[in-house]
Amino acid sequence: MSQHWSSNCNSCASRLLTVIFVVQLVNVVLVHASNQIDVESDLRHLLGHCHSQGEEYNDCMKQVFNDLRAYFTTGIPDYHIKPFDPHHSDYVELRRGDGVHGIGSFRLVLRNVSEYGWSKSEVTKFHADAEDQRIVYAQYFPDKSLEGQYEFSGKLLGTEIKRRGPWNLTLYDYSQTTSVVRVGGPGSLLKIHVEVDRIGGMELHIGDLLKHPLNSLADGVINSMWQLGLPFVKPMINELVSTAFTDIFNESFRYFPLESFLSAT
Repeated sequence: MSQHWSSNCNSCASRLLTVIFVVQLVNVVLVHASNQIDVESDLRHLLGHCHSQGEEYNDCMKQVFNDLRAYFTTGIPDYHIKPFDPHHSDYVELRRGDGVHGIGSFRLVLRNVSEYGWSKSEVTKFHADAEDQRIVYAQYFPDKSLEGQYEFSGKLLGTEIKRRGPWNLTLYDYSQTTSVVRVGGPGSLLKIHVEVDRIGGMELHIGDLLKHPLNSLADGVINSMWQLGLPFVKPMINELVSTAFTDIFNESFRYFPLESFLSAT
């Protein structure tokens, strides 16, 4: 009797575990389906107000960009859009001259770059040019921070210089203008150009730039005099950011079916 009762208990326990597993599996499937429906419904609700042939299209899309900030930290996996806060770039390279040997030549590589602050940003202007397949938007960040690893090689006064280490940068009261151009038909590559408009304040720390303890001195000089050097380094900042964002935008938005969410009337 005891063995029979024990066998029945084991059978009941096994059935109970099976039921629990099935219920949990169904819940996961339902939650995923619900989230997918909610995201698509939300996108259609937001973008459906924007009439691609209407006079208010630019203002409408500016508002949509700001309303979509809720997705910056999560991304939209169903449309292969990765999170934008933070967003990451594995590799960005900037070269001048032959990279090392010529006067004024250098090579700068940034690796494993993370950027924070997008969920607090605001799109202040938006303009779409359907004929040229271009959109241009201006964006304001109360603060925006970046961090990663750098590798620098070049020649200064005949002396070869090589440095590598961590770096981080925080920008305050910052604004930029981004231009996005599709170079062909639907699904073709996107070309991104980012232009720095304003930097109200900046803190930059570059590890191992000089030998310890001079590195803290270098940080102090850079952070107290960056305004003087900005006109010279701004084109390089624009180039670095544009290169990184071309990769990021193509990865997330190249195949996004924007037209299917817009009203054509």
